[in-house]
Amino acid sequence: MAVLDRSDLEASSLADLHSIAGQIGLDGFRRLRKADLVDLILEKGGVEKQASKDDEEPAEERSAGSRRKRTPRRRRGQDKDAADEASADADGASTDAKTAGAKAAGADSKAAGADSKDADDDEPSDEDAAPRPARKAGGGSAADRLEEVEGEIEVLGNGSAFVRLSPPESSDRDVYISAAQVRRCELVTGDRVGGPVRKPRRSERYPSLARIDTINGEPADSASKAVKFDSLPVRFPSERFELASEDVTLKAIEWLSPLGHGSRAVIVGAARAGKTETLRRLLGALAGRDGLEITLLLLGARPEELHDWEQGPCQPAAALTLAASADAQGQELERAVETAKRVAARGGNALLAIDSLDGVHPHVARRALAAARNLHESGSLTVIATATKPFGGETTVIALDALLTSTGKLPALDLQQSGTLRPELLIGEESAAEILKARALAE
Repeated sequence: MAVLDRSDLEASSLADLHSIAGQIGLDGFRRLRKADLVDLILEKGGVEKQASKDDEEPAEERSAGSRRKRTPRRRRGQDKDAADEASADADGASTDAKTAGAKAAGADSKAAGADSKDADDDEPSDEDAAPRPARKAGGGSAADRLEEVEGEIEVLGNGSAFVRLSPPESSDRDVYISAAQVRRCELVTGDRVGGPVRKPRRSERYPSLARIDTINGEPADSASKAVKFDSLPVRFPSERFELASEDVTLKAIEWLSPLGHGSRAVIVGAARAGKTETLRRLLGALAGRDGLEITLLLLGARPEELHDWEQGPCQPAAALTLAASADAQGQELERAVETAKRVAARGGNALLAIDSLDGVHPHVARRALAAARNLHESGSLTVIATATKPFGGETTVIALDALLTSTGKLPALDLQQSGTLRPELLIGEESAAEILKARALAE
């Protein structure tokens, strides 16, 4: 009997899979994700499915099921095309399978020559936004026979995640979670999730979480209804970052342009003013603190600087050189911001460090800076970025003087251009008054 290979279906476009599903009489196929649709076509179409021997149906049951599912009337000439693709078969169900196979093969050829690409297989339709309950066994869902897993996850820099079964080390038994599932359920590192796991398909290394049923012991659909980050009340930063460093530049920043949990800070200055080095020293003073989750993004960096950053205390979550486009840099930035938002909304303290914002579209940069906030009775999101000049709306500006830096006169802080809004909330009224005196002496 002529059969379809799973790889042929997976290489076909979603539109062609819809066509095949209609031919073999599937119901509700337009609401399915591509992977689920391929499984259902293989089960319902009477064609061969790559599965374990325990999951395979006897040939007699497949043939009987195929006879019950009759395809809609085909146009004249299609039977001849199907016969050209596969040998004749006396079973009527086999003829239907051949017709579907000819369509899938044509779709495969068409996809190979096209420049357009189908939507991400992991992205559900709008109707599929909420986690779906498992279908009954009579419905033929593969998920009904899958084992369940529950564990703590680690979110990766590209937005996907893994359920680590032997934390903190990774292993081939770890369960993969797609980036679409991470975004939809707003997952962060440390969350505990549960759900059914499917075995890896051909060319896949890890088993995958078929769906997310629970998040931190709660139903997944309840977690999706939680209050959103942008709706939470905010206040000015009131808890100062104590740098405790003997570095003269860091001392000047700590008392003349103080930073706090929830600060929206930009380190500004002309080329070679020392912006990158200042950020590196700041992160060195803050790294390893309990309750502070630091994410470092290198956007538009010099290739030579990547090695220096990788040797530091904070490893970059993403590193794009100056060859990367503004769109590519913006995508990495927005992904990191969304992850940091989820940390803060759940009561954690996140710090997003960016070097730099100069190569990002201005509206994307402002949106990233605007995410920084000190949440009332919750966590905080601090953003510290480097840029040539302020974008507006910062709570702290750390301005560096390129002339002072080039002549080795440290600290190279430009007191007239630097400053923090409401510094008294961070260092007290007396220390805030000292800042004004220092500025007056610098004039």
